[in-house]
Amino acid sequence: MEAVGGLALQPLLCLAWVAAILPIVAAALPIPAAAGGRLLHQLLCAFSSRGKTARAASSSSSKARFTVPQKFFLHFYVVGVVATTTLLLAIWFYAYMKMTPLVPEPSSYSTIASHLVGSSNSFSLASFWSSRPREHKYRVWRTVFILILMEIQVLRRLYETEHVFHYSPSARMHIMGYMTGLFYYVAAPLSLASSCLPEAIQYLRYQIAEFIVKGRARMPDLAIDPSHLLKPLLNLGWSQWIGAAIFIWGSLHQIRCHAILVIYLGMLIASGGSDTPVWFLYLFVITNLSFAAVQTHRWYLQKFEDYPRSRYAVIPFVC
Repeated sequence: MEAVGGLALQPLLCLAWVAAILPIVAAALPIPAAAGGRLLHQLLCAFSSRGKTARAASSSSSKARFTVPQKFFLHFYVVGVVATTTLLLAIWFYAYMKMTPLVPEPSSYSTIASHLVGSSNSFSLASFWSSRPREHKYRVWRTVFILILMEIQVLRRLYETEHVFHYSPSARMHIMGYMTGLFYYVAAPLSLASSCLPEAIQYLRYQIAEFIVKGRARMPDLAIDPSHLLKPLLNLGWSQWIGAAIFIWGSLHQIRCHAILVIYLGMLIASGGSDTPVWFLYLFVITNLSFAAVQTHRWYLQKFEDYPRSRYAVIPFVC
């Protein structure tokens, strides 16, 4: 049942990431000016400009109307915190209620509730959830794990943007870059959660339906056992902890330099590398940051005579 939702969600996310990646790749390719290559490059440069790279264009062009203050970066992390926290709580609740212990457990839900959420299968939703194989349960807890990493990232960035960074009142960014940032901080946690989000949503719907049928008085009290809440996370595989170690190192290193690629590499490893949307997420981070690095590198070369001409923007001896 959840496979249908999962198959629908993951291709949509992959298509969204491809749509975001292709313009960046096309702008980086040596497309002839006659074929629109120069125009595409200029458009993407304008859309991605912010701060120092946006000042010259905005001060001398009517395109300033299509910019917003760079301090709106705060919105990205507010959206990221809301989206990530919502997904984390939903999937963690689902994992706690139906994915522990890591063995099949007896059914305890009514058939009436399954009809209320639209199930027409010959077996109940409860037996479906309780019969999940051990590998699938680990997959759900692994999703909780990487969403915790994402939560740490967006909370830290929210704090830094509000209390550490001080944007100039004149600093601007293009509205398309602003929209891309909002898209990213919704699509990124969705991609990390995509492998089990549909079944978690279905479970929450089932719980609501059961509450409607039984009423609060007949519902069992929810008792949280901290060992069941945290122990499965401690029993995950080596790739999760290696990914977490890379993520933490990248987070600490980001205080001193741009280490976002290491942070999302850690998430990719922690996810086990089996979810296609997470690969597209990482590919988008690579292409987006690489394009931004090249544009910033060119800006420094134009503005500062003493800027090292032998320095490379992204890959040593390549570009």
